[in-house]
Amino acid sequence: MSAARPLPIAILGAGLSGLSCAQALVQAGHHVHLFDKSRGPSGRMSTRRSEDALGPWQCDHGAQYFTARDATFRREVQRWQAAGAAALWDARLVSFDGLAWGTPETPLARFVGTPRMTSPVAWLVQDLGERVRTQWQTTVQALARDDTGWALTSAEHGQLAPRYQAVLLAMPAPQAQQLLRDVAPAGAAAAARARMRACWAVMVRCPTPVSLDWEGAFVNAGPLRWVAHDRSKPGRTGADTWLLHASAEWSEAHVEDDAATVTATLLAAFAALGGPDPAQVQATAHRWRYADTEPALNLGCWWDAQAQLGLCGDWLNGGKVEGAWLSGRALAQHVAPASAG
Repeated sequence: MSAARPLPIAILGAGLSGLSCAQALVQAGHHVHLFDKSRGPSGRMSTRRSEDALGPWQCDHGAQYFTARDATFRREVQRWQAAGAAALWDARLVSFDGLAWGTPETPLARFVGTPRMTSPVAWLVQDLGERVRTQWQTTVQALARDDTGWALTSAEHGQLAPRYQAVLLAMPAPQAQQLLRDVAPAGAAAAARARMRACWAVMVRCPTPVSLDWEGAFVNAGPLRWVAHDRSKPGRTGADTWLLHASAEWSEAHVEDDAATVTATLLAAFAALGGPDPAQVQATAHRWRYADTEPALNLGCWWDAQAQLGLCGDWLNGGKVEGAWLSGRALAQHVAPASAG
C-alpha cells in the first residue's frame, strides 16, 4: 500500500515573503496552499492603476524600489530582470533638510518592478504555476488544530475543509499577533515586539510633465519623507505621476484624518519643494496602516517546530524588500526538514 499523501502547508499572505517561502517549499517537494485577503498578490509591493480626467494612470504607492546586497537575492533579482519583471532605476536623487538641498551618498543599485512594482510578485505566482494552489479574497480569522491537522476559518467562507500540516503567517505583525494569541503565545509575543507604523501615500497625476532637477527626494523636514517621479521608472506609461510618502511620525499623528485633509497637506508640501499647483492636479490618498517597523526586528523568521507554526516578513528581517524575501526563504529552511513527507 502506498503512503498517504502528506498534508499541504498553508501560507497566509501573498506578499514577497510569503511567495519566497512558497517558492522554496515547492522546490523542496512540498504541497503549498497560498491565501491572501486581496484580489491577487502584492503586499506592499503595490501599484494603483485607474483612469480619471487625465486618462489612464498608474503609480507605485507602497515600496518604491529595492536593493540587492545578499548574493542569493541578487541571483533572484537577475531572474526577474531576465523575465522582464524588474529593471535598474538609475534615478537622480537628492535630499532636503528644510534649508538646503544635497546629494545623498547612496552608491547602491536600486531596482523596481517593470512595468509596475507588482510585477515581481505576479511573475513569481506565474512561475510557481500549478505547483501552488492560490486562493484570493480569503481573510483567515482563526486557526485551530486537532489530530487531523490545522484548520483555517475565514471571514468569507467559514471553516475551510482542507487540513494543513503547518501554517505559516506572512503578514503584518499586529495581524499575526491576533491570529496566534490563543494557539501560539510565544509567536504572538514575538509579533508584539514589532512596532509597525502607518504611512500616508498620495498619488499625484499632472496634466503636463513636472520639470524638476531630480526624480527622487529624501525629505527630512515637514510632513513628507519621500517624493518620487513615478513616470521616470522603467516601463511606465500613462499620465505623468508622482508619489508622496508622509513621514511615519506625521502619519501616526494623522492616521485617522480624512483622505481629503491629508491630500491637501501633502500636496502643499510638494508644491513648496517645486511641485505643481495643487489646484491643477488629480490626487488620490492611500493609508498604509502597517507600513514599516521601527526598529525592525532581526530574528530572520520565527518557527515553532512542535506546533508547526511560523512567521516571516520584512518586519522580522530588517524591514526592506530584500529582507522580506530572505525571511521567507529562512522560514522555508526551518519548515522543510521538520515537515517533509
